[in-house]
Amino acid sequence: MQDMEQIYQEYAQTVYKYLFSKTHDPDLAEELTQETFYQALKGIDRFDGSCKVSTWLCAIAKNQLSAYWRKHPKQEDIEDTDIATESVEQDVLSGLARVELMKQLHSCPEPFREVMYLRIFGNLSFREIGEIMGKTENWARVTFYRGKEMLKKGLVEYE
Repeated sequence: MQDMEQIYQEYAQTVYKYLFSKTHDPDLAEELTQETFYQALKGIDRFDGSCKVSTWLCAIAKNQLSAYWRKHPKQEDIEDTDIATESVEQDVLSGLARVELMKQLHSCPEPFREVMYLRIFGNLSFREIGEIMGKTENWARVTFYRGKEMLKKGLVEYE
């Protein structure tokens, strides 16, 4: 097993990008990244090497995020909306398009949804996505392409 500082240097950015893709909040992603490595340090003796270190860390990060959401349910903040805009119609149209895209993405079957979230919102490379998902870079690339094609063809149905 590598030294924990070396593990942090090598994987902190991957864990951060994973968490940022889920939260869309840089401060929260950073906080949860630190908590992930703290928990990893506490549980290092339970790492048996049956998976990649990055997969193990992202699983811990996912658990930390779940615990955070249980303690802090999501709430919309009215102050986050920008009322002063040049073109209200354009904002409404782009907002509707974004909402429709999010509905379609949310309705995508796994693993397409997860890969597309990580790629689009997390700005992760296909190599990083493959590493997180325990697959190859090529698998991540093909899965993303097929998910994108499903969205283009309107094959994803949502309520």
